[in-house]
Amino acid sequence: MSVIPEIEGVLVQQKPTIPSQKTEIFSLISRLCLGMLLPLALFSCSQNNSNSTTAKGSDKPRVVATSTIIADLTQEVGGDEIQLKGILKPGADPHVYEPVPADSRFLEEANLILYNGYNLEPGLIKLMNAAGKGKKVAVGEVVKPLELDKGKGEIVPDPHVWGSAENAAAMVNVIRDALIELSPADKAKFTENAAELTDELKQLHTWINQQIQTIPPYKRKLITTHDAFQYYGRAYSIAIAGTLIGISTEEQPSAQTVQRLVESVKKTGVPAIFAETTINPTLIKTVAQEAGVKLAPHQLYSDSIGAKGSDGETYIKMMEANTRAIVEALGGKYTPFQLMKTTAPKQ
Repeated sequence: MSVIPEIEGVLVQQKPTIPSQKTEIFSLISRLCLGMLLPLALFSCSQNNSNSTTAKGSDKPRVVATSTIIADLTQEVGGDEIQLKGILKPGADPHVYEPVPADSRFLEEANLILYNGYNLEPGLIKLMNAAGKGKKVAVGEVVKPLELDKGKGEIVPDPHVWGSAENAAAMVNVIRDALIELSPADKAKFTENAAELTDELKQLHTWINQQIQTIPPYKRKLITTHDAFQYYGRAYSIAIAGTLIGISTEEQPSAQTVQRLVESVKKTGVPAIFAETTINPTLIKTVAQEAGVKLAPHQLYSDSIGAKGSDGETYIKMMEANTRAIVEALGGKYTPFQLMKTTAPKQ
């Protein structure tokens, strides 16, 4: 006798059955249901256990970095000895970033929080001070800041300290010391990684200087969307001849500001001006068109490194890409950066 017709008779047609048949049928239904539910339950438990393991992670110290630049430098120094979480994603603008609930959890769980400082990331700094329980280190504040006038006599520190590779090397030392304090057992590894990275940054600094010097002196002027390249200009002897907005991208330029920059571009005689990867290029394109100069074909990385696979995916590659964009657009002669290994190979 077929089982399924009997089940359909009980559930749908309600055919009369004797008690023994009912018992047999309901027993079968129970076994079928159990057979279907058990794998689901096991899968659910497996998923829950997987999430739990991911949340707990390993026993490595938990480090949070706010900006992509600090996250990249920290990864180079910390290597596999730390659990690193970078809050900002490549291309995100730290000036205007609004934290999400997950950021609060990351900051609460961190043993160490590394941030730029000088109010680069105001939203995250506010959240960090409220939620962060671990030690907080303002990596960028190791550098004595340039002071800029925001207008009406308001003087503020310029937070874009990484524009000089020498400043980045100083930041690496701060990161190294903070990680050593956090995990003394890994001191040798942190010291070795930091020494290798610092050597690379020194070579980068020398190379950038050489590249900028190939630009004819009368063209050695930089005009960008926002005032993020003062340290770069000071370090590598290229004048910052104008910007559309100030040091914070929160500013909204007026029509008069745009027109003033147009007139400034015409006076400087530069062959090109530059857009930036973290800022809408519409207005700077307008400036270029009205001033009769070209917009450089490659945007500059200002407040963030590039996405993975891009020419600016690390701090060093970002600085190389920016320098190439500047040199080629302003009439210099670009030579690719060749890193020379001067430190002993890792054991």
